[in-house]
Amino acid sequence: MKKWLMAAFIFSIGLILTACGGGGNEQSGQEESGEEQSGETFTIGVIPAQTEGSMDNAMNKLQSILNEKLNREVKVEVYPDYNGVVEAMNYDKIDMSYLGPLTYVIAHQKSGAKAIITQLIDGEPFYHSYIITHSDHPWNSLDEMLQKPEEVAFAFGDPNSTSGTLVPSIELEERGVYQSTENHKFKSVRYTGSHDASALAVQNKQVDAAAIDSAIFNQLVESGKIDEEQLRVIWKSDKIFQYPWAVHKDTDQETINKLQEAFLGIEDQEILDAFGATGFIKASNEDYENIKQAALKQGIIKD
Repeated sequence: MKKWLMAAFIFSIGLILTACGGGGNEQSGQEESGEEQSGETFTIGVIPAQTEGSMDNAMNKLQSILNEKLNREVKVEVYPDYNGVVEAMNYDKIDMSYLGPLTYVIAHQKSGAKAIITQLIDGEPFYHSYIITHSDHPWNSLDEMLQKPEEVAFAFGDPNSTSGTLVPSIELEERGVYQSTENHKFKSVRYTGSHDASALAVQNKQVDAAAIDSAIFNQLVESGKIDEEQLRVIWKSDKIFQYPWAVHKDTDQETINKLQEAFLGIEDQEILDAFGATGFIKASNEDYENIKQAALKQGIIKD
C-alpha cells in the first residue's frame, strides 16, 4: 500500500471523530500526568502530503489503539499547508504533529517540538530526494542534463518540502545553476506543490525535470499512477531520515512513552500499509541534524 495515502487516511480519521462529536481541546497550559489528562482531547496535526486514498478499517484500528493507549479521545486535523501545522504547534493548538523533516526542523526551532517516532520503509528509516526526467530526454545523469541548463524547464515540489525542494536546491546551487526561482540558469523554474504533481508534470512533458521524494515516486509507480517506462531517475541524494511524529515541547514523558509504545507495537498489516510502512522506530531530534544544517545554510532558520 502507499505511504502517500497517509494524509487522506488521517483526514478520514478526523472526519469520523468530528462526526462522533469529539470535545474541544481544553488546554490548561500546565504539564499533567497521563491520568490527569485522560479527560482532555489529544490533538494531532498533519501536513497534506498527498490527496488520495481511504482506509476505513485501518483508520478505526489506529483510532482504537491510540484512544486505548492514551486513555483519552484523539482528534486528528489536516492543515492546508506545511506552515499551518508548524504555527499550530507554535501556538499550542495541537499536541502532536506528523511532519516532513524540514517542517519538523522549523517546528523544533520555533516551538521546541520533539521528534519521537518515525516509520520504517522496507526496514529502513530513510528515503532520498530524486531528480527525474522524461525517458525521451537523452540524459542519464544530472551532469548530462546540466550541460545545457538553459534548455531545461525544472520543477520543485512544495517550497517547504525536504526532498522536493531543500535538498535538491542545495545540490543545484553547489553546481552553480541555481540560487532562487528568480536567479538561475534554467529555462524556467516552478513549484508544483506536491510530489505526485511533480511526477505527472514530468510524465506529461510540462517540465523537463523535477525533484521528488523517492518513496512517493516508488509508490506512484507501484500504484500505476505514473508510468515507469516514461520516467528516468538521474540523481539520488544521500539518505534522509523519514518523516517524524513530533510532540509539543511540554508533553510529559509518560505520554511520550505511551505514544512510542503504541506505534512500536503496531503489527496489524492494514495499519502498516496505510503508512506504506513495515514498522515504526523511535526518533529523536539528533536524527534531523543534517536537515537542520541544510536549513541553516539556506537561511530558512537561524541558529
